[in-house]
Amino acid sequence: METVPPQRPVPSDVPADAGSALSGAVVLITGVMAAGKSTVAQALAERLPRAAHVRGDVFRRMIVSGRREMLPEHADPGASAEAAEAHAQLRLRYRLAAAAAEGYAAAGFTAVLQDIVLGEELAYWVDLPRGRPRYLVVLAPRPETVAEREAGRAKTGYGPWTVEELDRSLRTGTPRLGLWLDTSGQTPEQTVDAILDRLPQARIDD
Repeated sequence: METVPPQRPVPSDVPADAGSALSGAVVLITGVMAAGKSTVAQALAERLPRAAHVRGDVFRRMIVSGRREMLPEHADPGASAEAAEAHAQLRLRYRLAAAAAEGYAAAGFTAVLQDIVLGEELAYWVDLPRGRPRYLVVLAPRPETVAEREAGRAKTGYGPWTVEELDRSLRTGTPRLGLWLDTSGQTPEQTVDAILDRLPQARIDD
């Protein structure tokens, strides 16, 4: 049987009950592009005594040839063969990332898994890390905040999408699961504080 190393003490700025609850758990963080997922996930992982940051997009980029991106015209998987393949690759990425997160959690780490998961895909995504405590955080800054952040980034994430399209998909087409946070005007540290303070609201029941 695998031996789990003893955990370091929970940092003083992490509520004791939150640190205990997150041991061996999977924390899923989603939101639109430029919502701050990567920054918040990294900050949360750094705040915890034993944590791993699992980046879902890494599994998309591992496909060297034959990759199909999720574009606006691929919204309906039945629309074309390319749309069906884009959806299949999206779910493959979700499954691979969830498996990696489960592996870290089984070893006693808090696995902080972040990716863009919108619409009905959210219900599919949160069900993937079975057998571990699960928490879901949806970052939902106002669209004007997202547009400002996107304009200030070195990389261009939106491509053919618009901020308004993805924000609409988030707010009108995504199930209200977990903890939703309007992070407009917050620093990443303040967002992490809010997650830890309101952790019970993020819990996903089996």
